[in-house]
Amino acid sequence: MKCVQIQVRGKVQGVWFRASTQRKANELNIKGIVKNLPNGDVYIEAEGEENDLDNFTKWCHLGSDHSRVDNVMISEMEIKSFENFKIVR
Repeated sequence: MKCVQIQVRGKVQGVWFRASTQRKANELNIKGIVKNLPNGDVYIEAEGEENDLDNFTKWCHLGSDHSRVDNVMISEMEIKSFENFKIVR
């Protein structure tokens, strides 16, 4: 089990990025949160098995259909034992 924080920069707000992130996380059995940041980035905390997290972070580099991902910053963090994956407003 591993937990990472991810910050995605680009055209990632107003393009269903958070909903698509939640859908992908549920597909991969990833738990955590996703939220928009005031600077236009999207912030994610994701927890799961290493292989699933690798696939999830690869998806973050691609993003949702109408998004444009310019940069993805990933760093490990302490496990938080999330119950599910939710969108935080």
